[in-house]
Amino acid sequence: MATTTETAAPALTATGVTMRFGGLTAVRAVDLTVSPGEIVGLIGPNGAGKTTFFNCLTGLYVPTEGTVTYRDTVLPPKPHLVTQAGIARTFQNIRLFANMTVLENVLVGRHTRTKEGLFSALLRSPRFHRAEAASKQRAMELLDFTGLAAKADHLARNLPYGEQRKLEIARALASDPGLLLLDEPTAGMNPQETRATETLVRDIRAQGTAVLVIEHDMRFIFNLCDRVAVLVQGEKLVEGTSDIVQADERVIAAYLGTPFEGAPGQEELAEVEAAEADARTEEDR
Repeated sequence: MATTTETAAPALTATGVTMRFGGLTAVRAVDLTVSPGEIVGLIGPNGAGKTTFFNCLTGLYVPTEGTVTYRDTVLPPKPHLVTQAGIARTFQNIRLFANMTVLENVLVGRHTRTKEGLFSALLRSPRFHRAEAASKQRAMELLDFTGLAAKADHLARNLPYGEQRKLEIARALASDPGLLLLDEPTAGMNPQETRATETLVRDIRAQGTAVLVIEHDMRFIFNLCDRVAVLVQGEKLVEGTSDIVQADERVIAAYLGTPFEGAPGQEELAEVEAAEADARTEEDR
């Protein structure tokens, strides 16, 4: 397991992260840290800005304000450079290469950790073959770790939904991240698949990778996470242990749809949700 000593640099430090779309603010001055060896949950009602915040952390969006650092190094606002630095993620909507095999999907995730250039690949040099063999070995290790080794040659599109989620995690782990961001990893899963995912995330942590997870399944989050942060309408409402968060009256009110002091109105919330949806559409193009 990764060290959690006081001298270890945080795996993630987000400071004052703000994301505006035109005149609309989807995320407002959010601070969050994830320490090595920690599992941190990020929850909130629909439209709270959770995925927008994730996109700011991983370079898909350039925050309007604030900074994001990984192990005390400010991250460049480019997804591939963020991955190279040591942060990997999955997506709310599964983004596998449907017509590639399970093994090939994981091998795609290894590209940030291979050093062979174009000429080496074209010449099929011995060094290239060694690197290719090492990548395949690592990919198979990850498929074994996630329980998918027996289906390495299957097309990704033919996997059951729960196994496609596992494959996304295996592909993310292929870049050997120090921090893994999971965006609703149990969405659409049955209770048995959800329990298996909880075990898998704990195993990932045990291998030394910190985890930040968005999820709507509160039982999953509160059973799994060391700390939980709550976003409501773009702002961090509260952060603490599961017991602290579950007992906070503002959190209860937010999930019940009851306004609390200082809460934005429904019109503002609807505008922010629309802006986030437009940004996701642009991202998918």
